[in-house]
Amino acid sequence: MPNSIPENIRFVGIKSKKLESDFNGGRIVSDAGAVLLRQADRNLHLIDAMASHIKDNRHKSYINHPLKDILRQRVNAIACGYEDGNDHTELRKDPIFKIANNRGIKDADMASASTISRLENSVTRKDLIAMSKVMVEQFISSFDTEPDELILDFDATDDRIHGKQEKRFFHGYYDGYCYLPLYVFCSDKLLVSYLRPSNIDGAKHTWAILSLLVKRLRQEWPEVKIIMRADSGFCRHKMLTWCESNTVYYVIGIAKNKRLTKTAKQIIEKSRDIHKQTNQKVRFFGHIRYAAKTWSRERRIIVKAEQLKEGENIRYIVTNMEEEKGEYLYDGIYVKRGDMENRIKEQQLDLFADRTSCTGFMANQFRLILASCAYILLEYIRRVGLKGTRLAGAQVGTIRLKLLKIGAIIIENTKRILIKISETYVYKDIFKIVAARLL
Repeated sequence: MPNSIPENIRFVGIKSKKLESDFNGGRIVSDAGAVLLRQADRNLHLIDAMASHIKDNRHKSYINHPLKDILRQRVNAIACGYEDGNDHTELRKDPIFKIANNRGIKDADMASASTISRLENSVTRKDLIAMSKVMVEQFISSFDTEPDELILDFDATDDRIHGKQEKRFFHGYYDGYCYLPLYVFCSDKLLVSYLRPSNIDGAKHTWAILSLLVKRLRQEWPEVKIIMRADSGFCRHKMLTWCESNTVYYVIGIAKNKRLTKTAKQIIEKSRDIHKQTNQKVRFFGHIRYAAKTWSRERRIIVKAEQLKEGENIRYIVTNMEEEKGEYLYDGIYVKRGDMENRIKEQQLDLFADRTSCTGFMANQFRLILASCAYILLEYIRRVGLKGTRLAGAQVGTIRLKLLKIGAIIIENTKRILIKISETYVYKDIFKIVAARLL
């Protein structure tokens, strides 16, 4: 690699003309859609609420950047695809990120990478708990009227780590060192993102979090029906008992075992007989009463006995919804939890929630919350701004690509700041709709 890089970059020419590029285009930005993030945050008041719960221990005489500005700067950058704090060495000068942070383009530069790093490493457990409560309040305020029913999806995932981070442990199932974050979604809305070490039961802390959520949600909506939905990793007797005692419904997977299979034998055999007679795919539902050795009572188990060309597919879920048909509980409720995995992918892959490379555990939890803030802003744009458009169901990575990563020229004078977007911008009609709806 040469020691000096020329200002002009040369490409293969076109016909008789040279083809070159440079970085002297002036105030041209590549993330013009960040103004949508600014408007979304102005409507939600998310960043100000988050910042108000972080104790600022800096000496007042040395403060150049308020906490809310640093937080907003970092969240906007994550939403626009900049996962690394070091990116702010240049982004702090970027006109569109200044605008998104309520500054003029001629105003002083924003916080440096080192300032952001100091903030990450200064937050306390108390700060993080308070910020997590803000996420729940954001969820509550997203409803215009009282909901009749809320289905809370609980799931854990692996967050691979490759350094010597605090609370680093090896996990046998994932075959590597990782954290084990716990997420709670209700449809597309994020309520909880909680970082945990991986040397624990995958359901640990779920009961406590569910209890806190139910208490707050019923404080707001006393009559709301709450359903907990999760896979077999969350099938724990004490939690099921708590749900039953507190009128919380559950639809939870339960792992296969010999005794369960024996109890469901009649249902399974019936599906086999039908399959043998028709030689067609069979999907048969039934229910049994079953109690594991650790359970104090029998519970209703829905059995899905499916016979396919490829073989037998038997699945079980446990529920306290006694009146609902098994097919509805399985197909209408349980299998839809799979969509939550897409939401987790948005967090991990599109918003870098797994960028937990800080040495300290609290700093890594803070990073997870920053990614969650970026998700809340983008989910608001999707839910409110994109409703009814062809991007209404787009994942956040697609929203970023189509609506945020836009080239534009920025012009500022004494009366206005003008963002001039290309006339050939493909999604300009949708952009206009979103901007109008967020105003």
